Amino acid sequence: MKAFIFDLDGVITDSAEYHYLAWKALGEDLGIPFDREFNETLKGVSRTESLERILSLGGREQDFSLEEKEQLATKKNEHYVSLISKITSEDILPGIEVFLQELKRAGYKIGMASASKNAYMVTKQLGLLDAFDHIVDAATVAESKPHPEVFLKAAMALGVEPKECVGVEDAVAGVEAIHAAGMFAVGIGDPAVLTEADLVFTDTTGLTLDNVLARI
Repeated sequence: MKAFIFDLDGVITDSAEYHYLAWKALGEDLGIPFDREFNETLKGVSRTESLERILSLGGREQDFSLEEKEQLATKKNEHYVSLISKITSEDILPGIEVFLQELKRAGYKIGMASASKNAYMVTKQLGLLDAFDHIVDAATVAESKPHPEVFLKAAMALGVEPKECVGVEDAVAGVEAIHAAGMFAVGIGDPAVLTEADLVFTDTTGLTLDNVLARI
């Protein structure tokens, strides 16, 4: 293995919570309430697809024009950006900084493959831009997860073959994208949910180089 490629939301920081709050607020505005269980189906999914799933949940997928849907997605993102504007290094998930430093010292390339169009901004606010050799976000790809494009682009930018990469994700769609790219998949979360991952840690504190390499 020559590179590690990380998702952002739910892996580096818990900005996934802010996505939930922003989508929930939009859903309530549209008269489509939903819970955290439904929100799990939005993890790792693009903004456009997430909106379609919410509208479908409320039986309102035919109620809006394409332009109106774009306006709704923009409204959600503006709310999300306002929520994450106060993110700092204190919001980095436990063990992540130490793990990134360990990988850097060991000579691994480090990339990010995020479904968020705000990945660069969030990473900068976390103070972690220097930790990553390259960031690929939703603004630079045509296909969303579970399509492997974002991970393949990250591997290409890092100058490594996909089979030489470890992908780290917290979402089912993300794990599927890692495997579709031909990479080793590490999941962060519930093993009963991330059943397709090659290795699962219940939280980020389990991420160490020894723990990962022992399973490859």
